[in-house]
Amino acid sequence: MSLLLEPSPEMIKSQREYAAMGLTDEEFAMVENMLGRTPNYTETGLFSVMWSEHCSYKNSKPILKKFPTSGEHVLQGPGEGAGIVDIGDGQAVVFKIESHNHPSAIEPYQGAATGVGGIIRDVFSMGARPIALLNSLRFGELESARVKYLFKEVVAGIGGYGNCIGIPTVGGEIQFDPSYEGNPLVNAMCVGLINHEDIQKGQARGAGNSVMHVGAKTGRDGIHGATFASEELTDSSEGNRPAVQVGDPFLEKLLMEACLELIQHEALVGIQDMGAAGLTSSSAEMACKAGMGIEMNLDLVPQREPGMTAYEMMLSESQERMLIVVKKGSEQEIATLFSKYDLEAVAVGFVTEEKMLKLTHKGEVVANVPVDALVEEAPVYYKPSTEPQYFRDFKGMENVAPMVDDYKETLVGLLSQPTIASKEWVYNQFDTMVRTNTVVPPGSDAAVVRIRETNKALAMTTDCNARYLHLDPEVGGKIAVAEAARNIVCSGAEPLAVTDNLNFGNPEKPEIFWQIEKAADGISEACKVLSTPVIGGNVSLYNETNGEAIYPTPVIGMVGLIKDLTHITTQEFKNSGDLIYVIGDAKTEFGGSELQKMTEGKIFGKSPSINLELEKLRQQQLLRAIQKGCVASAHDLSEGGLAVALSESLFGTNLGARIIVHMEAVTELFSETQSRFVVSVAPEQRDVFERIVQDARCIGTVTNNNHLTISHEQDGLLIETSVPTLEQAWKGAIPCLLN
Repeated sequence: MSLLLEPSPEMIKSQREYAAMGLTDEEFAMVENMLGRTPNYTETGLFSVMWSEHCSYKNSKPILKKFPTSGEHVLQGPGEGAGIVDIGDGQAVVFKIESHNHPSAIEPYQGAATGVGGIIRDVFSMGARPIALLNSLRFGELESARVKYLFKEVVAGIGGYGNCIGIPTVGGEIQFDPSYEGNPLVNAMCVGLINHEDIQKGQARGAGNSVMHVGAKTGRDGIHGATFASEELTDSSEGNRPAVQVGDPFLEKLLMEACLELIQHEALVGIQDMGAAGLTSSSAEMACKAGMGIEMNLDLVPQREPGMTAYEMMLSESQERMLIVVKKGSEQEIATLFSKYDLEAVAVGFVTEEKMLKLTHKGEVVANVPVDALVEEAPVYYKPSTEPQYFRDFKGMENVAPMVDDYKETLVGLLSQPTIASKEWVYNQFDTMVRTNTVVPPGSDAAVVRIRETNKALAMTTDCNARYLHLDPEVGGKIAVAEAARNIVCSGAEPLAVTDNLNFGNPEKPEIFWQIEKAADGISEACKVLSTPVIGGNVSLYNETNGEAIYPTPVIGMVGLIKDLTHITTQEFKNSGDLIYVIGDAKTEFGGSELQKMTEGKIFGKSPSINLELEKLRQQQLLRAIQKGCVASAHDLSEGGLAVALSESLFGTNLGARIIVHMEAVTELFSETQSRFVVSVAPEQRDVFERIVQDARCIGTVTNNNHLTISHEQDGLLIETSVPTLEQAWKGAIPCLLN
């Protein structure tokens, strides 16, 4: 039973109860002005969640306007549950990424699991069948018991939910850095397929039509989750466990199948996931988008616990729930459809002409507020922005290569760094092959999932090197998009579009807001040059613990189209005798690199530079070469540089490589210069390949001796080692640290 004694409007104002809900004095005054009176407790709760950063983007709206959001293939951009891109033949791909960072810091298993559940609902609420899951994770160094616990539990939560619901987890990325020690990042991405005629919108149209609550009952879990996600973590954040939802993947599987059947029903008008802010956001947003209102009788809401108040029902973030609008008179038919799946579908209200959200409970009107005030009229802040001193200091530093005495030991050390090391320990806990459409599972540049009954496939990836963004957020933002596109191209796909997850610290600090602004500038420019519009995403701010911010981490989720299954390419070398090429030359660029972090214990200086036009040209040429059938393998050069990329191209093959480098050895082998690739080409394809790819340089051959030999043309032998030695270091690093 709820023991909550709700304060009167007068007490809410005089005792500043609204402040504990996340509203400022100015915002509360705005609410009073809009309503022409002081709001009651439930109404104050509605505004507090809808005006949180998590729901309203009040600090980030000016930034989001920078992104290109349209393109010839975009069918749905930002503003709905997920974005949609046309892939031909009357089909489209639906995808989105979202964060569950704060909940995962407090309750890592359920935080991660419900993050997966929420993003799946976003995709099937559009009418799409989810076909793949990806993730992007950040943790502190794998040294403390706390970080190891968070890492293990987050991975278990992702696997526990995804495996049970029967959607393969096919890819992702994980990085480790002290800046995430107290505030891990858990970003989940879902990709779905849809026929054009099945696309749905979350809109409440048609006065008199019924509003139905479907799926799980509403409980007290997750109350004020949206507000909790819009504030910094502190030592007292453990007390926010009730703001973390609890997931049930079996129930979600039933809900997904019921909703996918519902989409074919002529009675359906609109559908939306009850995500952040639960019943409040779904009802207000659906009404606002349609220019209508909604009236609900909360006595009718299926409740998991007795004595729930209107405030608790409206702010609950209980999982596996959807809000649907159906044509008046079809309620019983819809209830029967859901009952086939052992789910409740209950009419709780109706659409009205008045643009109000009106709530009754126990015969009384407990809230009556304009939907536009909740959704469209949240305050928008243009925060002050200040360039940090550290950035000016870094820009003034010279580009210097770290000292390397033993090239082999350095390579073994790099392969053992957790950010570079094999993530097999992680993805072995995920079902990557369920539904049998996964063609390229985790471990290559991008995952590839075939589209059944066609000769096409989708490549998908998540990417972001936050160290570069810390050093230079604008350049780092460009690199995040470019690296995602490189991974897509290396898989034989044409990049289509982007979904982003903007993870930053507290935007009220001018230096943090500067990071957000600059990163958005970089992402925006790269998306324009590479023709990958932003079709949706998520903003996660206030990622700080006791005042210490994470590195700026705007994760890029990207999907590409493989037009012919014969174009699918992976990173492993294929045949002894094939020629090994590197595309692009290395520069002395070590700021934010794995070598710098390993040798210096910190990062500093300038980030690698990037020329987006050159990036685009190289991607286009490589993709053309792949489509012509003259590339055996392709791998982008990222963390660790050329030596790491060569090693990764050998792992799992029983092959070796003989390489000769010409430039300064440390730079050639370990620099993280951008826009570079390692590819292998059959000797008979040499002429065709070299005609298409203009700045490819042949540096060696694939051998059958399971050894990597790297020599310098003047200085002689640099590295001579068996591939199993390298692979053991790479595969064993994370299990060793966890044990």
